[in-house]
Amino acid sequence: MSTKRETDFLADVDLGREKLLNRLFYGTLVVASLFGLAMLVLLLTDVLWEASQALTNFDIDIGNFLTATSSSRAEQAGFGASIIASVWLMVLTAVLAFFIAVGCAIYLVEYAPENRVTRLIEANLANLAGVPSIVYGLLVLALIVNDAGLGSVILAGAIALALLIVPIIIVASIESIRAVPSSVRDGSYAMGATKWQTIRQVVLPQAMPGILTGTILALARAVGETAPLIMVGTMLHATRYPDGPFASFSAMPTQIYNWTYQADRMFNGLAAVGIVVLLLFLVAMYALAGYLRKRYETDGSSISNV
Repeated sequence: MSTKRETDFLADVDLGREKLLNRLFYGTLVVASLFGLAMLVLLLTDVLWEASQALTNFDIDIGNFLTATSSSRAEQAGFGASIIASVWLMVLTAVLAFFIAVGCAIYLVEYAPENRVTRLIEANLANLAGVPSIVYGLLVLALIVNDAGLGSVILAGAIALALLIVPIIIVASIESIRAVPSSVRDGSYAMGATKWQTIRQVVLPQAMPGILTGTILALARAVGETAPLIMVGTMLHATRYPDGPFASFSAMPTQIYNWTYQADRMFNGLAAVGIVVLLLFLVAMYALAGYLRKRYETDGSSISNV
């Protein structure tokens, strides 16, 4: 009886129409993918063209550009202080965000009970990952810069960026820890290991590729953020190198933002060259994420084979 019904159903289906819809859907996906790729290529081409024109027309010295501090005179302005400030920001942001985020993920996956409250927390963490970055800048401006009296220093900017990426790292860490098979945990318990020993020596090494990848990609997003740093109160011209977490600063994206809105065309050229430097910084971070993921996956597979 069921075979007859299936035959009647297939007879009613217009296979030619279904194949046409399948081809149209496939073509739509290809066009959407190519559109995004084309926009990326056009954007990179435009940035590289503007940077090459700036180097040619304004005779910008790359060595001086990468080492000098900013200035109100375009001929003397450089990107060195902003590069150092961004490095300080990334180091402090990574320290502030990584341990908090991974610790929270471990608790939610390994220790927290499976109930409505835990699911609500995880849902809110996913929502926090989509909050506009300027909100975190306003929060740090009110509570840290003004109320706590910390001032517009690198540490305040790192706190704002850490608040921005903590939810992203938590979500990535939760998924990585949950991806570790239960049989691995059971085998560790069978050998007499405690829960913390199992987490520290078995679960985390297996989950570390995903955790590190999520962390570095989140940091790559943070290094290009401008709005929270402007809210914190970065300098328009970084006239000296930052010498610590409590130094005033102007990071790479804020310095580029400032140069873009200057009337002098040479400042616009400096902004284009600065964008190229920032893109190279991002490419280096993505390459580091890939390298660490591959290395930890190799180490994890060797541990599991043992």
